[in-house]
Amino acid sequence: QVQLVESGGGLVQPGGSLRLSCFANGAFFTINVMGWYRQGAGKHRELVATITHGGGTEYASSVEGRFTISREYSNNTVYLQMNSLKPEDTDVYYCNAYGPGGFWGQGTQVTVSS
Repeated sequence: QVQLVESGGGLVQPGGSLRLSCFANGAFFTINVMGWYRQGAGKHRELVATITHGGGTEYASSVEGRFTISREYSNNTVYLQMNSLKPEDTDVYYCNAYGPGGFWGQGTQVTVSS
């Protein structure tokens, strides 16, 4: 069983930055893949970025070069650094462990608006 708690969302102007954090209360070291997904009203949840136990990363084409996912074992946390934010990045962002069939956090709202 893994519990995920996200933080770091908020309101930011276009071109700004935010860093999301996801604390995993559980066997963090054994989780083979962790990721961030996002979902807007009336839309399907979509992958933003994933990171494996070995450090391999994958990004959606819409965020590549702007977002960076990282994993810190010393504090059981996965981060999503989001730079050059655009209004279309506005969504609820969810942390995930073990892929779409695994565990989810409660979500954190990111709003990009002037």
